[in-house]
Amino acid sequence: PILLVGCAQKFDPKYDKILHRAYQAGVDYLDTAIVYADGQSHRTIAPFIKQIGDRSKLWITSKGPSKNASVESYTKDLDRCLDELETSYLDLYFMHFIDDQKFLEPEYLKMGDRLRASKKTRFFGFSCHGDRQVELLNKAARVGGIDAIMFRYSFARYGDLELNKAIDACRKAGIGLIAMKTQDSVPGDQQDVKRFNSQQFTLAQAKLKAVWADERIDSAVSHMDNTKKLAENIAAAKSPSQLTMNEFQQLQRMAT
Repeated sequence: PILLVGCAQKFDPKYDKILHRAYQAGVDYLDTAIVYADGQSHRTIAPFIKQIGDRSKLWITSKGPSKNASVESYTKDLDRCLDELETSYLDLYFMHFIDDQKFLEPEYLKMGDRLRASKKTRFFGFSCHGDRQVELLNKAARVGGIDAIMFRYSFARYGDLELNKAIDACRKAGIGLIAMKTQDSVPGDQQDVKRFNSQQFTLAQAKLKAVWADERIDSAVSHMDNTKKLAENIAAAKSPSQLTMNEFQQLQRMAT
């Protein structure tokens, strides 16, 4: 799906309404990590996996650990992910929050090969949040061995020429691209002065629609910690309507 459930919160292990409503609506991709919810996200997702009754109907991504990890710790933490989620495999395993090109050197890429070969994860990639996204995306496109990248991308970065070149390079290399932090904050005073006006979308929905309008982006992950946000985001994902030029222009004014 184009909308992914960000799992940074602790879910209700008995019956979580957000997870079940998302799944019923076709949002079957869960993005979690060892460190999410103070280490509790995995364990509260595990019961949901059992309730679905068919692991193959879910796409589950996890990450581990945070920053500056070694090959050994990434390998060990994949096993920890599987243990806590009570599953035999991940669909995608990310090196989390990387900010250095060393994580795209051969020793890490060979680790990715080994992890895929072990069938403990189907695919391998990384997430990046900081200011070095462009160089990391460009290197990933050059060296190969990376299936997918989750990176910070929103309407506020549409005019970033170097980032756009890096995104193009990744698409040409066949790397899947997942946008995060799509709800780029707009200063409160600007939001009051430059109020978003639309007959079809809320501001939050428009920010997602702007990302989905970029055909190079495969999916967007969203932190939805209540059913109202979930319903709003699902409605945006299912709507066949696109942003109008006026709506795009309003977002651009908010980004400046």
